[in-house]
Amino acid sequence: MELRPALRRVTSGERRRASDAGRVAGAAGSFTAMSDQTDDTAAAPDHAAIYRGVRARIGELVRDLPDHDLDRISPATPEWRVRDVVAHLAGATADSVSGNLDGVASDAWTGAQVAARRDLPISALLEEWEQCSQLVEPAIATLPALMRAMLLTDAVTHEHDIRGTLGRPGARDSDAIDFAFHGVTRGLGRQRGDAGALLIEHDAGELVLGEGDPTATLRTSRFEVVRAAVGRRSLDQIAAWDWDGDAHPETMVLAMFSPARPTALEE
Repeated sequence: MELRPALRRVTSGERRRASDAGRVAGAAGSFTAMSDQTDDTAAAPDHAAIYRGVRARIGELVRDLPDHDLDRISPATPEWRVRDVVAHLAGATADSVSGNLDGVASDAWTGAQVAARRDLPISALLEEWEQCSQLVEPAIATLPALMRAMLLTDAVTHEHDIRGTLGRPGARDSDAIDFAFHGVTRGLGRQRGDAGALLIEHDAGELVLGEGDPTATLRTSRFEVVRAAVGRRSLDQIAAWDWDGDAHPETMVLAMFSPARPTALEE
């Protein structure tokens, strides 16, 4: 089989519900902001290894779980159980292999993946994910930057959704978190707008988002920035970070995940 990157299908709104089309357009906008800038001085990351690492860690977390843990509802994805999160990840790679990318990132697209696998045992989900990933992972580096950013950021987001549900924190400084951090901060920088630039002092250094001189400084981890950007932190949680200056916490959530969740997500 051949992995078919059908990026043009993202805009085929006439074949989807209007709400799904809006979701896809939002995804494309947010992730384009994440992916259309590159640092020519940095070595290219090993995208396949990043994805493989996420997959391996999730497999270790869920493979031997009893049903009552697999059936836990994930607070970060309140319509999905832990097993449903894995079903989505397996389904996303299966759809990538088959070229079923019409409506990619929409609720209908992800919901169909979960519904089709609702009654499968976790072993079958992990097996499908592994088999499809053997085709997907070598092709990740050749995907358009938009699709690559979506695939890797989605995977590490759901890794930590699962970890939070199970009370199993870890891998918060992984290469996948670093990849996602450098992606989401590009989008977040654009959202600062008239608020001015933001200096982030994080666990691996510092980074300036936006244009001009910083009008605010934030001290937090790359993990927290990523979780907020993908809608896993409330505005109150973001506002409670270690800020100096003009914070604008609402700009720390990517537009496709706005508004921020109304309640705190403790992980």
